[in-house]
Amino acid sequence: MGCAGSTPKGSPEGEATKKVRKPKPWKHPQPITIGQLRQMRDEFWDTAPHYGGQKEIWDALRAAAEADVSLAQAIVESAGVIVSNADLTLCYDERGAKYELPKYVLSEPTNLVQDS
Repeated sequence: MGCAGSTPKGSPEGEATKKVRKPKPWKHPQPITIGQLRQMRDEFWDTAPHYGGQKEIWDALRAAAEADVSLAQAIVESAGVIVSNADLTLCYDERGAKYELPKYVLSEPTNLVQDS
């Protein structure tokens, strides 16, 4: 246990302050419309709290996923989220609960098509 200003060994900033970045481009197995993508996202966020962890952290992760990068950084820091993967696909809360986010809730696929 260190003082309030200490950081983990070997990490100048500490794990909790890892810089958030946009996910790398990805492709859905088949072309997908924005409506289908929204439905997938809604289904994920509706069921995510059932996978464990705290609802407040899931809410913060959703807000971060829907925000621009600088605001997402502020959201995860204020919620005490420990960012393991800078693209937010893997995070932990202060109690060690794991939060995995699929890329489709974080960004749009390269093969997104117009709704008909």
